Amino acid sequence: QATPTADRGAASSRLLDVDEFTEFLDAESSAVLVNVHVPYEGHLDGTDAFIPFDMIVEAAELPVDRSAPLALYCRSGAMSAAATAALTDAGYTSVVDLDGGMNAWVDSGRVLLDDPSAAS
Repeated sequence: QATPTADRGAASSRLLDVDEFTEFLDAESSAVLVNVHVPYEGHLDGTDAFIPFDMIVEAAELPVDRSAPLALYCRSGAMSAAATAALTDAGYTSVVDLDGGMNAWVDSGRVLLDDPSAAS
């Protein structure tokens, strides 16, 4: 039986590898996909928001419903780990983080989009 990597009462987060992250996005069609990396260094297709990791809790782009599924990523995983911790501390209950970030995404043979205007 799988257990969340962080358990703070009802709030939880999971660190997912590239395949698990893709499966989560496929299964959770309402998930908000957020690039938290600064500065812009590319993004995954389907990204819904670009929010700096250190401003994630205050971001207007996040769902008001703290049980809504959120999927975070950055370049290597460090910024998204910080953002994930901040969101679970703020009471978000369904947060996943891409282990290894965009680097792992590309290493797995998947495509990274490079369109800085998407982030503005």
